[in-house]
Amino acid sequence: MKRIALLPSSPLFCTSDILPLPLISLPAFKCLHTSPTRSATPLPITATGPPPAAPLPAASQYGERIDRRRRQAELLKRGQDLRISQIKPGSAMKKRFWKDVHVHADKREAEAGKTEGTHSIYLDSRPVPNPATKTALQIPSSKPHLATAIGLEWDLLTSAQQALRSHLIPLTSLAARAHCLSLEDQQSTGTGRLPSAGGEGMRYEIVNTLLRYLDTDTLLCWAPSPTTTTAAVEQDREEEEEQGRKWENVKGKGRTLREVQILVARPILAYLAQSVWPGVELRETLDEGSILPRAQPAATRAVIQGWMAGLPAWELVGLERAALATKSLCIGARLVCEWSEELSFWKDGASPGQEKEVREGGEEEGEEIFGVEEAAKASSLEVAWQTGRWGEVEDSHDVEKEDLKRQLGSVVLLVGGTKGSTQR
Repeated sequence: MKRIALLPSSPLFCTSDILPLPLISLPAFKCLHTSPTRSATPLPITATGPPPAAPLPAASQYGERIDRRRRQAELLKRGQDLRISQIKPGSAMKKRFWKDVHVHADKREAEAGKTEGTHSIYLDSRPVPNPATKTALQIPSSKPHLATAIGLEWDLLTSAQQALRSHLIPLTSLAARAHCLSLEDQQSTGTGRLPSAGGEGMRYEIVNTLLRYLDTDTLLCWAPSPTTTTAAVEQDREEEEEQGRKWENVKGKGRTLREVQILVARPILAYLAQSVWPGVELRETLDEGSILPRAQPAATRAVIQGWMAGLPAWELVGLERAALATKSLCIGARLVCEWSEELSFWKDGASPGQEKEVREGGEEEGEEIFGVEEAAKASSLEVAWQTGRWGEVEDSHDVEKEDLKRQLGSVVLLVGGTKGSTQR
């Protein structure tokens, strides 16, 4: 007879029939290695005195880092020079192939029987070429100061490669442009047509470019009148007057920027309207409450265009340089007429006395020379006003001011000479 097995679900099953099992504690973690664990054995502290100083980098490491950066900068500069010059490494362009710079006066007999001549700049025995014509650069004999200044430019160069950079030889580039224009005028005269006729040529391009500056002339662009200013601007003006601030270049206190601009522009415009462009009407560039410039009258544009078309080559290039630097055709024309050897007859008339009458206060100031300082101040009135109120930005405003004077000084050298009464 089979034995009946008792199941837990059976009523005959009893828990007391099961023997108690021993309790087994399971570890909380399982080791993946079989090496035995060993605890650290602390050692006693036997050192005496203060703790050692923190480690410092070796001096050689700092020097190596500086040398590495210096070498990288030299390699970068060398690569830039190679890209600019487009020459092979180790070429002779990196060396100065001349020792001395000389200015030679070359005289020749003109057709009319007068003795004319030119100045040429020589690097030892080689003449300085005109980059455009590849011929020797010739300076009129009446401009010895310009020729000497160009020779000084080349004497300061340390390599022939620097001569490829126009910013290192600005007077040479300016004189070369005037020389090319004079050669073009000679060819036009030989063909029997006007230099600026036909809508082509360098003179035509310069005249059209300068005409665009007339409608946005800096000398004619004045600040809004006090009646159109906002309440905030009026409040700033009152605070400025209370603090006793004043602009260093104008006598008196409490003047607005518009009054300063009109005060400086009045004698310049009077000179131009009476001596250079008789009868022209130069209007203010901006209307009240408008930021868009308005064009000058057609008669004014025609007179000024004809005057520029008849200027000599060296005076026209000087006018272009002055207008581009000052953003003002009026200031450029005033500076060129003051220093030009070809236009010196305009200073012999009654214009200086008439200019004296329009000066403020009726003071007998006599004839004043309109030079580089006056042209630079007239073209940067608003900048001087703002920097006088808020201060200058170092290496920005001061650098721009000196660079403007440098460009205007090159105009004086370009148009000046010994032919007229322009010796100062």
